[in-house]
Amino acid sequence: MTASSSITSALGERLDLAVARVRCHMTSDRAENAVGDAASDPYDKAVTTVVPLTSLSHGAGCGCKLPAAAIAPVVHGLPRSTDPRLLVGSETADDAGVVLVSDQLALVQTVDFFTPIVDDPYDFGRIAAANALSDVYAMGGTPVSALNLVAFPLERLGADVLSEILRGGADVVDQAGALLVGGHSIDDPEPKYGLAVTGTVHPAELVTNAGGAPGDLLVLTKPLGVGAVTTALKRGAAVREHLAAAIEAMTTLNAEAAAAARAAGAHAMTDVTGFGLLGHLHELTEASGLAADVQAEAVPALPGVAELLRGDDAVSGGSRRNRAHAETFTRFAADVPEWRRRLICDATTSGGLLVAVPPASAAAIPSDVIGRLVPGTPGTIAVRR
Repeated sequence: MTASSSITSALGERLDLAVARVRCHMTSDRAENAVGDAASDPYDKAVTTVVPLTSLSHGAGCGCKLPAAAIAPVVHGLPRSTDPRLLVGSETADDAGVVLVSDQLALVQTVDFFTPIVDDPYDFGRIAAANALSDVYAMGGTPVSALNLVAFPLERLGADVLSEILRGGADVVDQAGALLVGGHSIDDPEPKYGLAVTGTVHPAELVTNAGGAPGDLLVLTKPLGVGAVTTALKRGAAVREHLAAAIEAMTTLNAEAAAAARAAGAHAMTDVTGFGLLGHLHELTEASGLAADVQAEAVPALPGVAELLRGDDAVSGGSRRNRAHAETFTRFAADVPEWRRRLICDATTSGGLLVAVPPASAAAIPSDVIGRLVPGTPGTIAVRR
């Protein structure tokens, strides 16, 4: 089979699945249990999309972010606030902005939205919501409220599909204990969905990406590879079992991991999303004034990802851009396998938390120890096998 016929066949299969099984008429009991049930089979649901959602997007999930190397100088060129109420702004490329309200209260504010990473509308909504909420958890905060952000081709895809996306988002916001209080929508031929989220944190309990200390262990709370799985599936090189594990990872809130990190005395924290592990670690080390050593074999991967990344079909454009950027600040040992280099540059969506924590308390966080912070040129990373 040629590459073009393989892709056409894969698109046809996903179209059949989308038309046959996208959810709509779920019973109230099924709706209540949807978050837990969805991971067992991402297509074991029940509505109708005219075309697979991912076929309408030029990039998938957080992989559609503007490249870090391109956006950084634009952001750095913006005026900087000197207002003492601004505890965290854009200077350190942190996960959210933080504004001091009182000695006992600070607001955590973030926004995140993206194009479809899966074809199922309900799962797309869940993933996008979990991803947006994660920024608040990464700052040590608690989500309080959220606003929907919607760009959608209503005439082409219909109200039922949009309703499922919004229902998925609402279910995850509710799971987080936050309130969905409204939103905004525009017409757009390329679907996009996400949330603007407001959270709270006690100023003394704020965790940023800039507090890392020499000798801190680096721990990662979710396996990598969702970008590889979704890219390979779109190109006909992955199976639905791979997708089920990826969806489970992407829809798992980082609330418990963040609570464990705070209890363990985390010095710095960020979540791993579109810039990949190395990209977000680069931001953390640069903000902390340190370097990092990473053990590639210690980085966890989703089932099937090692095999997928040994070929080219699982490497998205966003991941390739991440790799090119990472090579400007990363030194790879010669014996690090190529698939592991690709894994730690994978453009991730709704990934886990990357935490810098004192060695004595690292075991208290359900996670994998993948490296440590060390003295060195800020923002540089050494990757060994």
